[in-house]
Amino acid sequence: METFVASGLRLEDTELARFLTAHGYPCLDALHACAAAQPERFWREVEQALGLRWATPYQRVCDLARGPAWPRWFAGGELDLHDNLVGRIACEDPQRPALLWEGDDGSVRVHDYAALDDEVRRLATGLAGLGVRSGDRVAMYLPMVPEAAVVLLACARLGAIGLPLFSGYGADAVASRLQDSGAKLLVCADGYLRRGRQVDMLGEARRAAERAPALEAMVVVARLGGGRWPEHGAAHWRETAYRDLVERSAPRQGAAPHAADAPLMILYTSGTTGRPKGVVHTHAGFPLKAAQDMMMAFDVKPRDRIGWITDMGWMMGPWLVFGGLLRGATLMLFEGTPDHPRPDRLWQLAGRHRLTHLGLSPTLARLLMAEGEAGLPAPGALDALRVFGSTGEPWNEAPWRWLFERVGEGRRPIINYSGGTEIGGGILACFAGLPQKPCGFAGPIPGMVADVVDGAGQRLRTPAAGESDGGNGADAGVGELVLRAPWPGMAAGFWQDEARYVDAYWSRFPGLWVHGDWARIDADGHWFIEGRSDDTLKIAGKRVGPAEYESALVGHPLVKEAVAIGVPDPVKGETAVCFVTLAARGAAAATAEGWAASERALRAHVAERLGKPLAPARVHCTAALPRTRNGKILRRLVRAAYLGQALGDLTSLEDPAALDAIRACAEPAGAVA
Repeated sequence: METFVASGLRLEDTELARFLTAHGYPCLDALHACAAAQPERFWREVEQALGLRWATPYQRVCDLARGPAWPRWFAGGELDLHDNLVGRIACEDPQRPALLWEGDDGSVRVHDYAALDDEVRRLATGLAGLGVRSGDRVAMYLPMVPEAAVVLLACARLGAIGLPLFSGYGADAVASRLQDSGAKLLVCADGYLRRGRQVDMLGEARRAAERAPALEAMVVVARLGGGRWPEHGAAHWRETAYRDLVERSAPRQGAAPHAADAPLMILYTSGTTGRPKGVVHTHAGFPLKAAQDMMMAFDVKPRDRIGWITDMGWMMGPWLVFGGLLRGATLMLFEGTPDHPRPDRLWQLAGRHRLTHLGLSPTLARLLMAEGEAGLPAPGALDALRVFGSTGEPWNEAPWRWLFERVGEGRRPIINYSGGTEIGGGILACFAGLPQKPCGFAGPIPGMVADVVDGAGQRLRTPAAGESDGGNGADAGVGELVLRAPWPGMAAGFWQDEARYVDAYWSRFPGLWVHGDWARIDADGHWFIEGRSDDTLKIAGKRVGPAEYESALVGHPLVKEAVAIGVPDPVKGETAVCFVTLAARGAAAATAEGWAASERALRAHVAERLGKPLAPARVHCTAALPRTRNGKILRRLVRAAYLGQALGDLTSLEDPAALDAIRACAEPAGAVA
């Protein structure tokens, strides 16, 4: 596979190169070796490079007395996280922009570091006045507005545990998380704008609060009302207007240190069964890991401007806040949808705010690519942009190349980034200034001692140079992605459920974190994620990732998007069934009469690329695919709907009607949605 190097960024000009030089490492491989062999030395160098200021110096970098699943990082140390992220810059460079916000309607707000420092201190005082103490859980049900960042920082200052919730949740999802966490206070918005329409949040929040007996207070951000929310009591909680609370509270000065391993935040992730998992992160671990990844992989420098199309309820929202501010950067928060009111809204956003870094999903790239010329940036719109970021799902080669070549003009690297909520950041990444392959990763982020193992936990062989590695058999090194050592950003367990945490990640192979992704390493040392372990298909004994089917299908001119699942087959054991949405030129094929021929053409197209034994049993045309608000397609829901199985947690789903289209495909007589 062809290798690319972005022409606009040299390795020697990056923060990674600066780190290597400062600490005497001759190359990235030497840094990886040190991180694996001397982790205490490596992580001490990382925290020093990030400039952490300790109120009480730590006694040991990592205490493994309870084993690798339960490390204590920077044991004995205390730090004032607010001072590290905001306070010191507010003193040294008060007018440096900290937060840039743009609403769905184009309205803009700006907080410099001094203003952010003042508002965080005032809110912390106000929350304390409402009874919030260290260790209390404070839930936030907010769109991507500046107040979301302020709440996270105010909780950190108080030692309260922040609980970011996805802004698209309904009352049931919010209530279950309030109940599980025992949240004492909820900060919510009255609503937000999406594609020009008002979306209610306060009604959902109140319905959730009725089922959360531990909740004592609700603070309401008036995003839609434009005025002050009247303070009044309701049921077992009282409501207060956010702006009133901030303005009547004095900005308390002085330090606010907390233990490095004190809980900072609970991030909930959804499983296919059971209640959501509350992933606990710590004061030192999560910000350090986020900032390290930004420094080493993304080349985020102080005063850079970084935006990511995400939600504060997803890991990448808090990652942006804690990592970006620790790097001294300016953060861009965007409330709206990146193709509204025009397909080039995303590029306008980047140009208007002079972003140096922009994060987006592969799905978003595919959607914009399908818009043709309308989905491209205007000349000069990306002049300030140095780096693209991407996470959340695998790439297909065509949209990757479109982003790199057409949008990025071959000058801007795409930092492909794979990790997760429980990781606190990334396991694998590309690196600014280094070669990359479409859809792949240059390798592990330093400090992540990653490996690929077989079903017995044994390391898989990497193909030798010149050896074919295009298949997915055992010789190509396709296996489970694991981690052989702990790292500071890792989950400090699940909230009040240690056994579930150990079972999820540490129970399969002794001493190894099993992440749940299939991965392979090619002969050049580049890494590829082949999908989730439970998504991977095994057809007639051959393991194949769903991304391979999807890449083949989106390479056909009829197809806009695709998703592949495995379904039981009496002969092969499992066979592939695919679902596609159509590009504009394929619209005529969507009729029941026209689809039969189109389906045959698409099956043949896939068979030509993957081999006849791997041809999909069916390719269904559907009006929409089930996805999250940040664009990630949910394969597990596609499979469950198609097979008539229990759907599990639907709280992250944007449009439930998409499941009806999938169910219709499963009807007899070849129904087409």
